[in-house]
Amino acid sequence: MQYFMKRKSKNISGPQIAKMRKRHRPPLTQLELSRRVRGLGFELDRAAIAKIENGLRGVLDYELAAIACALGVRVRRLLAG
Repeated sequence: MQYFMKRKSKNISGPQIAKMRKRHRPPLTQLELSRRVRGLGFELDRAAIAKIENGLRGVLDYELAAIACALGVRVRRLLAG
């Protein structure tokens, strides 16, 4: 529990999102990921993806589900640290 209290990040999924985006074949840029998410009907621009990955912005549950879908992974994969 203290781990989460000491973190200054606004989310726990940002590093995993970045990792999965880079591991995707072919690797996706933040812009390409944002376009895929927008294609699913959710508005997340490149700047929002960057802020999420860097822990500067929280991520809503439905946004996380859309990002997971766009990356072709399960939501729980993005929550694994």
